[in-house]
Amino acid sequence: MDFAFSKYIVLPFTPKRKYMKNLDDLIRKIIAFRDERDWKQFHNPKDLAISLVLEANEVMEHFQWKNKEEIDQYVVENKEAIGEELADVIYWTLLMSHDLKIDVLEALEKKIKKNEEKYPIEKAKGKHTKYNKL
Repeated sequence: MDFAFSKYIVLPFTPKRKYMKNLDDLIRKIIAFRDERDWKQFHNPKDLAISLVLEANEVMEHFQWKNKEEIDQYVVENKEAIGEELADVIYWTLLMSHDLKIDVLEALEKKIKKNEEKYPIEKAKGKHTKYNKL
């Protein structure tokens, strides 16, 4: 199996993983979906943010009140449904970043660097402590 190497993770490489091209294509599809339905009129930053949080809550519902063993089994049996909710979170994130003219990949890269500074390996490895308590 071929692998695409990243500083952070090793991902199996498949033809579907053409990250930048796919992200631009996804954003175009999202905007076209919205515009074909004339929904932009309803999409202000407040309501986009609310939609994003509501979808994130739907992800959490899948795991609420389950112990580790129940979660492990639930994930196996409900991977598609969980994936749909995660896709909804990405949908609203990409739509909001588009409307606010934020390059979400650039923002993510900057946030990763910021977190690397806040959580240096020598202080944070194996700990769940917040950065200001390390």
